[in-house]
Amino acid sequence: MSDITAFANRLGKNAKHYLKWARRHNIEAWRLYDRDIPQFPFAIDVYGGQIHLQEYDTGWLMQPEEYETWLSEVLEAVAFITGFALADIHLKRRERQKGTQQYEKTGKAGADFIVHEHGRRFWVNLEKYLDTGLFLDHRNTRQRVGEMAAGKRFLNLFAYTGSFSVYAATGGAAASETVDLSNTYLDWARRNFELNGIDEARHQIVRADVFQYLQAAAQAGKTFDLIVMDPPSFSNSKKMLDILDIQRDHQKLIDGAMALLASDGLLFFSNNLRSFALDEAVAQKYAVKEISKQSVPEDFRNKKIHQCWEIRHR
Repeated sequence: MSDITAFANRLGKNAKHYLKWARRHNIEAWRLYDRDIPQFPFAIDVYGGQIHLQEYDTGWLMQPEEYETWLSEVLEAVAFITGFALADIHLKRRERQKGTQQYEKTGKAGADFIVHEHGRRFWVNLEKYLDTGLFLDHRNTRQRVGEMAAGKRFLNLFAYTGSFSVYAATGGAAASETVDLSNTYLDWARRNFELNGIDEARHQIVRADVFQYLQAAAQAGKTFDLIVMDPPSFSNSKKMLDILDIQRDHQKLIDGAMALLASDGLLFFSNNLRSFALDEAVAQKYAVKEISKQSVPEDFRNKKIHQCWEIRHR
């Protein structure tokens, strides 16, 4: 495997730039390294005083002993360059898995701790699940939601830990609903609400299958001014009535969300399926603007980490 020097040099260069950048922007959770060098396929994220180090499976084969030596050199380089203790660097190996839940438990407990982002506070855990509780690549869109939310009725679909709802509520939304099927993540959202002093009487947390929720909300005549929908690419959760396949199902989901959207409202729709293509019928039916370029934050070298659209009624 490659000499560690190139990796260490790039890490040092990134750290010098982004440490200052993050302080300037009031951000405690940000991407330090984004698979910049192909031979070192890591995503390295800083979360406050800790580091989340994800190794991506590239299919390269090393002998176990060689691999362990290489990996320990990588960890030592990260610790040396950043000044973080090895105990505060959390390594995860991440393989591309089709059709599985992205929120599976890792088998480790880990510790919950708080990070700050644009004046909001969020609970994260770098060990317990494959993901941490806060998707850093949606930081720009969260900020936009916070800036737009004043006086609006907000809906967050596939809400995960409710970070978009935190931005909406603290940005002055009149009311909101935060919808997900996972009790684990809705409890996490509830804790994020408490952390930010959000009134649950006005900002409701709803456990529901999104397809069923959309149907019931339309029948109840609900209307929202601002909606965020960020579904997983695939989900085969036993709690869902059917397997979710975002390429197959996105038009149905968008139609369902648009049925709840006020005439002058806005839907943010995003997903992280690399091969995803928005159905032409959606663009014909609604006013659609792709904003992927603006929605991916500056600290992400991989500008294809997600796709994002603004969708309005024509």
